[in-house]
Amino acid sequence: MLDIRFIREHAEAVQQNTRNKGYEINIDELLRLDSSRRELQQETDTLRERRNDIASQMKGGKPNDELVAEGKRLKEELVDKEARLREADHVFIELLKKVPNMALDIVPIGTTEEENVVIRTVGEKPTFSFALKSHWELAEAKDWIDKERAAKIAGARFAYLKGDLVRLEFALWQFGMDVLGNEGILKSIAEKNNLSVSAKPFVPVLPPAVARTEVFQATGRLNKEEQTYKLEDEDLWLNASAEHTLSPMYMNETLNETDFPIRMVGYTTAFRREAGTYGKDAEGIFRLHQFNKLEMESFTTAETSLDEHYFMVAIQEYLMQQLGLPYQVLEKCTADIGRPNAKGVDIEVWLPSQDMYRETHTADYITDYQTRPMRTRVRRRNGETELAHTNDATVFSERPLIGILENYQTAEGDVVVPSALRPYMGGRESI
Repeated sequence: MLDIRFIREHAEAVQQNTRNKGYEINIDELLRLDSSRRELQQETDTLRERRNDIASQMKGGKPNDELVAEGKRLKEELVDKEARLREADHVFIELLKKVPNMALDIVPIGTTEEENVVIRTVGEKPTFSFALKSHWELAEAKDWIDKERAAKIAGARFAYLKGDLVRLEFALWQFGMDVLGNEGILKSIAEKNNLSVSAKPFVPVLPPAVARTEVFQATGRLNKEEQTYKLEDEDLWLNASAEHTLSPMYMNETLNETDFPIRMVGYTTAFRREAGTYGKDAEGIFRLHQFNKLEMESFTTAETSLDEHYFMVAIQEYLMQQLGLPYQVLEKCTADIGRPNAKGVDIEVWLPSQDMYRETHTADYITDYQTRPMRTRVRRRNGETELAHTNDATVFSERPLIGILENYQTAEGDVVVPSALRPYMGGRESI
C-alpha cells in the first residue's frame, strides 16, 4: 500500500503510474475521500475533547443541568460522527489498497506482456537430428504424467506425476535448497555480479498454504493477477505461491537491523484458478490448477533492497546455467509487473517443441508496499525505526522440468539428467 502522504504530494505521478499499470483508479476521488475523512476525524476529536471537558467539570460536584444537557447532546452527536468516520475510513482504505506500487523509472512502459524487454539471452539452443517431442509426448510415453485419471478425481488441469519425473522434481528442490544454503556459492554469485550484498544463506521454511483475507490483502496479492481460490465457509484463501504466506510472517513486528537480511526459501504446493483456455498450455504440466514451487523471500533495509532484487535474479540465472538450460531474461513492463511491484524480471526457458522461450522464473521488487499494511518495521542501529523492504523470487516451479525434458531428450525417448541433478538421482545419467 502506498503512503497517502506520498499520494497527496505526487498525485499526478501516481495517477499516471496507475494508468501505466492498467488500473482504472481515480486518484482525485481518493484524495477527496482523504480530505473528507480528515475533516470528520478533526470534528470527532473536537467533540471528544469537549465531552471530556464536561465530564471533568461534573466530577465531585452537583451536576449542572446545562452541562448535563450538553453532555447528552454531545454523546448523540459523537455516536453519529464516529459511525460516519468508520464508514469514511473503510471506503478510503479500500480504495487506497487498490492503488498500485510506483514503478521504477527503469521499468518499460507497456500495455501488454508483449512489450516486455529482453535484457539478455544465455546458452545455446540444442539441435536435434530426430523428430522432436513435446514434454507431454515424452512423459506420456514413459507414463510419467496421468491427467486422465487426475481429471476423474479433481477435474481438468490437475495431474498425477509419477515415477522418474517425481524423482527428478525432488532432485530439483534439493538442488535449489543446497545452492541457497551455501554461503560460498552465494558469495561467488554476488561477486561475479558486482553486488554489495550479504552472502547470508536462505533458511528453509515450510509455510502455511492458506492465509486469512486480512493477511492476503496486506500482501497486495488478492488481485486480478493471482486468481486465488477461497475456501468455502472459511475466512481462508489458498496461496498461489509460497511468498504469499512468507511475506506476512512478520506482520505487526519490529525486526532488528542486525538480523538483516532475513532470507527464507519456502516450499509449498500452490493453487491458481487459471481461468481461460490457454490452448496448448493446457496440455502436460505447463499450466495447472495445482503445482509445486520453491520460492525466495527476503526482508532488507530500504537502501539494500534493490541490490537484493538483482541478487535474486543472479541466483536464478546461476541455477539455470547449472542446469545447462538456454534462457532469456526479461525486464517486465508496467502492465505486467503487477500491483505490488516496483520492478519485475522474468526468466524464460527455451522450449524446442514450441520454438520459443516460456516463463519459468519471476523476481518481484516490492519496496515497502507490503510492509506498510503489514506494519513490519526494522529498528536501525541508531535506534530509529522504519518500514522494512521485501523481495521475492522463484527458485524453481515445475516448469524447469519441462525445459529439462525437452532440451535433454534423446532419439530413444529418454531424457538425459543434467549433471547438477545427478547427485540427487543416485548418479543416474538418464531416465
